[in-house]
Order: sequence, then structure tokens, then C-alpha cells
Amino acid sequence: MQARQLPLALRRAAASPFYRRRLGPALPRDRAGLADTPLTTKQDLRDSYPFGMLAVPRNRLATYHESSGTTGVPTASYYTDGDWTDLAQRYARKWTGIGPADTFLVRTPYALMITGHLAHAAARMCGATVVPADNRTTAMPYARVVRALHDLDVTLTWSLPTEPLLWAAAARLAGLRPDRDFPSLRALFVGGEPLSRARRDRIAEIWGVPVVEEYGSTETGSLAGQCPRGRLHLWADRAIFEVYDPGTGRIGPDGCGQLVVTPLYREAMPLLRYNIEDDVEVRYESCGCGWALPTVRVLGRSASGHAVGPATVTQARLEELVFALPVRYEVMFWRASAQPHQLRVEIEVPAGHRDAACAELAAAVRAEYGIEVRVDPVEPGGLVSRDALTATADVVKPRGLFGPDEDWDRALRYY
Repeated sequence: MQARQLPLALRRAAASPFYRRRLGPALPRDRAGLADTPLTTKQDLRDSYPFGMLAVPRNRLATYHESSGTTGVPTASYYTDGDWTDLAQRYARKWTGIGPADTFLVRTPYALMITGHLAHAAARMCGATVVPADNRTTAMPYARVVRALHDLDVTLTWSLPTEPLLWAAAARLAGLRPDRDFPSLRALFVGGEPLSRARRDRIAEIWGVPVVEEYGSTETGSLAGQCPRGRLHLWADRAIFEVYDPGTGRIGPDGCGQLVVTPLYREAMPLLRYNIEDDVEVRYESCGCGWALPTVRVLGRSASGHAVGPATVTQARLEELVFALPVRYEVMFWRASAQPHQLRVEIEVPAGHRDAACAELAAAVRAEYGIEVRVDPVEPGGLVSRDALTATADVVKPRGLFGPDEDWDRALRYY
């Protein structure tokens, strides 16, 4: 399938100003030709802002987007209606299914990033009712999210992995139990940040439903989805994937390194060997789910970690240790600071479990890294304030006329 589709993808790419300059008259025609094509970098996309990667007439565009800018200046991306059909179909490949009986709460940014629009489009394509609970607006504080989850009988959600932990804390402050008082909820879809198996299992345990991970980017849309066995599989029927080792320069189909992707069905903005710069581990091996697709473990952009004494501490592994603590300790929020000779960690933990939680986590870090570590307890609300979890924002429309007892300094404000 890849061999059949690749020539069309190459021809489409040659229609953009960027690839027309890069490829010249010698257009690659097959996989061997693709292998001789230089990697496309994020800097290439930045240098081509805004429409240097455009391969179709402007009047064919359906949407324009920009990335979050996690690693620097945001990059531009654009899609046709045909691109959106492909995007929505890939996102909808959830083993739990999405259907007309679902009420789907979308709790990721809408704005310029693709993430909220992608879930919205896929849910509507499948006939679901969408609750657009954008997480970059004061109109949807955590207390209101909890109310919507409960009162609207929400069945599916889409968010960063951190969000369900915040919802759980807000629900408990509202007198609700996540695993009991939301009976309609049947799955939590998450993506957008690295997620350890331990944290995923903890979120599932707190809510009593599966946590289904998604991996992708604004520049590409969905690249991988989670199977019923809990592993992420790359959509190799929609893109060609490679792994680049920046240390050796090696590029191969599997192993550890940075993920390189060539989408096969992209119209508006074809990409050839685009280096997403995410650290991953790709394997070609059988999985009990039966999906004949390579597996990927996403390590994020911080896999190199920070030096503490003789060790390198990574967020992914530290998160595993935090969420390996027993669930009865109620540890959901933490932070750590890597100092030259000591790792300092703070965890929110109720008074009754402070000593045990801190001692067990410190012992686990020492066993893992052989370094000095200080673990301090923080009162619940110390890292994530109770006000943030319970407040209802005063969302108003701008106005100019005020009464004698009103604060006219609020004129023209939206907040």
C-alpha cells in the first residue's frame, strides 16, 4: 500500500514552493528516491511561514492552524476538505468506538492548534454529540467541567492526560466520587503530553474506565492510537515512518531516536521525511491485539533528562516512580527540581499518608538512580489550588454603561 501511494505523495509535494526548490527537476519516484531526500525540519517549516509549503491553490484550503510552539516559534499547517476526511478517520480509530449514542466532551484547545478541531470533527463524523469545553478559556473552569461531565451524562472525553486528574480533584471537592458518580462515562481519550503506563493506570483506576492514548501533532494529525492491549500502534497504512538517531545519523525503520514521518494522503501541505523531533522507540513485533502495525513508545522531547550527580533523571521514569505509589496515598500532583547534587521532589499528599509516601518515593528514586533525593509533602491544594478547582469564573460581555454602585473599571473587559 505504501509503495502504491508514495508516488502520488511525491508528486503532490513537488507542487509546493519548498519542495520544488529542494527536489529540483529530479523528482523522487519511489521508496529508494525518498531515502535520498533530506529530512524536513521544524526550522524548514518556520522558514516557509506562512504558505511556502502550500501545494494547492489557496481557494482549496479548509482550515489554517499553527502549532503550540513547544520548541520555539510555532509552525503553520493547513488542510483541505479531503485532508480533513483523512484526519477525522484516523482519529476515530478508537478501539472503544465513537457513535451516535455518545456525548463527547472536547477539553483541548480549539484556537489555532488542531487538537480540539480534530476531535470535534471525528466525533461529528461518527454522529456523536459534542460538548466543546476548550481548556484555554475562562468560560470553562474545572468546576464547570465536572458539572458538565455529571449533568450531561458525558460518555467520552478528549484532553491532556493531566486533565482527568484535575477533574478528579475538583469532583471530590464538589462531593462527588469519580468512580461512582459518573456512570455514563465509558472512556477517557488523552494525548498531547508523554504518558507513562503508571500514570495511565492510575487515571483509569481513579475513574474506573479505560484511558485511551492518542499520539500526533498539529502538522500531521493522528499518527498512532492505542490498541485494546494498551500499546500505541503507528498508522503505517497512512504514513511512512522512520527513526532518526541524531547522534549517529542512522535512519532506519525501527529502534530508538526521533520520529520521521511521510504522510501519504496529504493534499494541502505534503511533508517528506518530516522530523517531528519527538524521542520514540519503534518496534516491529506481534501484539496480542492482532493489529499488524508497528508499535511506538513516545518518550517526548525531554528524554535526555537532567543530570543529578552521576545520573540522568528523566520525567518519564520519575513519573513512573511517583504513580507507582499505592493509590490509597492519593498522590496525583507532583513537581521536581533537578539540582547538581540532589533531586528535590514535592508531592501533594494528605496528612495521614505523608511519612509513608515520602519515604517510599525517596527509596524508589535512590534505588533507581543512586542519587541524593529530598521528598517533601505538600498539603492538598499546595500545588493545585482549591480555588482553581472550585471557582466559577465571572465571564461577562463587554459594556460601557455602569450603575452608581458598579465598578466601571470593568468596562470593555471580557473577564
